[in-house]
Amino acid sequence: MIMFALTGVLVLTIGGCVCVVWAARGGPRWVRGVAAVTLALGSAVRSSNRRGSVGSGKDDGDD
Repeated sequence: MIMFALTGVLVLTIGGCVCVVWAARGGPRWVRGVAAVTLALGSAVRSSNRRGSVGSGKDDGDD
C-alpha cells in the first residue's frame, strides 16, 4: 500500500516538473496553473525545511 502512495507522489512530482518546463515555454493556461501550484508547494517545502533545521547543531550531547 505504501508503495502505491510513494509511486503516486513520484508521478505527481514529475508531472509538476514537466508542467513548470512546459509553462516556461508558453504552454496552455492550465499548464501555467499547475506550474504555479508546483512552484508554490516547492517554496513552502523549502521554507519549512529551513525553519526545522534552525538550531539543529546546538545540542551535540556534551554535558
